[in-house]
Amino acid sequence: MLLYQPDGGYCYNSDSILLYGFISRFTPKGKMLDVGAGSGIVGLLIGRDFSEVTLEAVEKQPLYAEFARRNAQINGIGYTLHEGDFLELGAHGSYDWIVSNPPFYHEGSSRSENPILHQARYNVHLPIVPFVTKISKLLKSSGEAAICYDARQFAELCSAFESRGLRVVEVQFVHSKADRPSTLVMIHVKKNSKSALTVLPPLITEEEGGYTVAVQAIYDKAKAHSIKCPII
Repeated sequence: MLLYQPDGGYCYNSDSILLYGFISRFTPKGKMLDVGAGSGIVGLLIGRDFSEVTLEAVEKQPLYAEFARRNAQINGIGYTLHEGDFLELGAHGSYDWIVSNPPFYHEGSSRSENPILHQARYNVHLPIVPFVTKISKLLKSSGEAAICYDARQFAELCSAFESRGLRVVEVQFVHSKADRPSTLVMIHVKKNSKSALTVLPPLITEEEGGYTVAVQAIYDKAKAHSIKCPII
């Protein structure tokens, strides 16, 4: 898959590729919404691989919305893009799946002064409680969601999900190396579910100077090729 991205703007990283691998385990189908689509990578990879998915996306930065549209067209993937704020999106109760690699860095983190990068990275632009509340409203009664997030905010996420009728049913913590703390967590939730939580084995990304076998397999499956374009 060819993915055009803005040179000097926010570009997808390993988080998006790993989230794609995580979502692929569930063989999604039905109406899916990719929240904060950026250049479109997560949703477009799922749309490419799963023919029973009807793909929509929402992106509020016009620059990225344009890249997402072009990437969908170039790769021949059916795509409905809502350009605007996710929190203002209508169509409540209409999605089978919501997926997202949202801005999740806390404002206390080292920050970028670039306004485009800031909106793409920091959760001040999409705080946890409004984010989770909107997911719950948009999902059908038995809908599902999968997101990746800062592992250090996992407890806050679980509390927000549970209080809004979304049960965390599977989690996987990502570690750069086996002896390092996790900085990323991938979460699968179901609406109105009573399932017990399954904690999957940790996903280690690096060993001996390269990707682990598990992570390399995800990259091989994605076959994503980035092309940087100047911002005009």
